[in-house]
Amino acid sequence: MNEQPTTQPVDPAELPETITRYLDAHRVHDTLTAISTFTSDAVVIDDGNTYTGTAAIEKWLTRSATEYTYTTELTAAHRTEASHYVVTNHLEGDFPGGQVDLRYQFTLHGGLIKNLTIEP
Repeated sequence: MNEQPTTQPVDPAELPETITRYLDAHRVHDTLTAISTFTSDAVVIDDGNTYTGTAAIEKWLTRSATEYTYTTELTAAHRTEASHYVVTNHLEGDFPGGQVDLRYQFTLHGGLIKNLTIEP
């Protein structure tokens, strides 16, 4: 029997503090605070690229903060397992297409982000 994880809506105010701190820091381009939310061996997958470890993630955060100008609005949050959350953000800006809804899939470990996958 192959059971799928149960997805439960979460009030954004009830998201784990680490996720909220990351999202807030990322929105205002505070790379130091954002990087502090990751484990040292964390993995981020974004736009078809994989970034492993805090040094690579810090470079990704720095580049993404300067590449385009955009606004972010959190539109939904779900918990799929005890340490897995999916947050949907609506972005509008000067990037190709001008707007997109992105799913931020977080896996937490020890109170920090172990994996983050960002995809439409």
